[in-house]
Amino acid sequence: MMYENIDFNSIDLTQEPPVSEPERQYYFIAKCRQYVKEQEELAGHPLTAAVVTFGCQMNARDSEKLSGILEQVGYTLSDSEEADFVIYNTCTVRDNANQRVYGRLGFCNSMKRKNPHKKIALCGCMMQEQNVIDKLKKSYRFVDLIFGTHNIFKFAELLCRMFESSGMVIDIWKDSDQIVEDLPVERKYPFKSGINIMFGCNNFCTYCIVPYVRGREKSRRPKEILQEIERLADDGVVEIMLLGQNVNSYGKNLENPVTFAELLREVNKIEGLKRIRFMTSHPKDLSDDLILAMKECDKVCKHMHLPLQSGSSRILKIMNRHYDKEQYLEIVRKLRDAIPDIALTTDIIVGFPGETEEDFMETMDVVKQVEYDSAFTFIYSKRTGTPAASMENQCDPDEVKRHFDMLLKEVQQISTRKAMELEGKVVEVLAEEPNEQDASLITGRLANNAVVHFPGDAGMIGKLYQVKLTECKGFYYLGEVVANE
Repeated sequence: MMYENIDFNSIDLTQEPPVSEPERQYYFIAKCRQYVKEQEELAGHPLTAAVVTFGCQMNARDSEKLSGILEQVGYTLSDSEEADFVIYNTCTVRDNANQRVYGRLGFCNSMKRKNPHKKIALCGCMMQEQNVIDKLKKSYRFVDLIFGTHNIFKFAELLCRMFESSGMVIDIWKDSDQIVEDLPVERKYPFKSGINIMFGCNNFCTYCIVPYVRGREKSRRPKEILQEIERLADDGVVEIMLLGQNVNSYGKNLENPVTFAELLREVNKIEGLKRIRFMTSHPKDLSDDLILAMKECDKVCKHMHLPLQSGSSRILKIMNRHYDKEQYLEIVRKLRDAIPDIALTTDIIVGFPGETEEDFMETMDVVKQVEYDSAFTFIYSKRTGTPAASMENQCDPDEVKRHFDMLLKEVQQISTRKAMELEGKVVEVLAEEPNEQDASLITGRLANNAVVHFPGDAGMIGKLYQVKLTECKGFYYLGEVVANE
């Protein structure tokens, strides 16, 4: 069954809601429509809703699902937090992400006093932490709905509970083995889309909260993934991003195990699709067959985001990363041997507990050897609830800042040099959106995810072009179209 074929107005609400999913949620979507109409009459205007997203691509995909359901129940989607209903889809990778949400809630409280019909909801990773729930119950009683990462598919049902309740509705699951798809989705872009292929993480890196808030790894069945992508391709999507906390371990827990490399080969066969991306990859699970699949599959972008975190084998062991410096460099060698023009990007943490000058220089050595196209660099910050937060030997902030500045300078010099190598070349670019500063330009992305601005109009969006990169500006290019595909 596909939700596009459902006539929500014909669902019999005098019956008990179905037990099976997603039929149960279709029932509550139909029921919510009645509540939204009633609220509109009270408010005296059509109701608006805004989904504010923090965090990763998986959160962005979850927000598209939330937006799809909000639209189906009768809300008009808005970008403004002054909307009648605001839902914050939270991230909790770092403590400052939590503080940003609390700051937003303070702002919302003042708006809610002015608009008594306003509803506020919180969901996502931050809601999986008990101390957060305790704080919300004590200090933020004006929040109407709170739920977590494992029951996002129940959003329509939870909305009904919110409308039927006079107080705060909280529904948090500690874990779940359920995967419920085929629910309404409002895609941000008509020509590209994220696809969840798995959920959760089994790695327990000592600095990371994700396994505690996202739960254990669960993979979707390949048939369901392929059917979803086929429908998207039929709907005009030319680029997809396969999403998971660690896509390289996809399929291990399926009844009939399938590797990520095998899935990639099947996705590559789908007609109408032009580009395949994926993230994130954990080095410990990157197989030789995956490298071969990337080489063989013409639609797979020759770009690998391969988090390093540290170049010190000693620190990597304390981080519980399950590879060392030499193994990481061997993976890079294999990737470059198989795909010489592959773009490599990474994540690096500076100042992990116990990191010495020698450890840091090992990281600098890897950066110089690999020559990343770009790198996301972070100063380590304690994440409450992780083993690293209680480790002794927390680093001196001044030393960490010195190391961070050294690393950033090196990364930027290498990135600039690598980017300059493409200047003057003709490359494939997906036109994505009008340029924000210059209406005569279109902004697009190369296969390596780099940004290019070139002359064009809105009619070009969603199409692929051969673009000559006329000038490298460091972090982006200027170009001109030489041919369309």
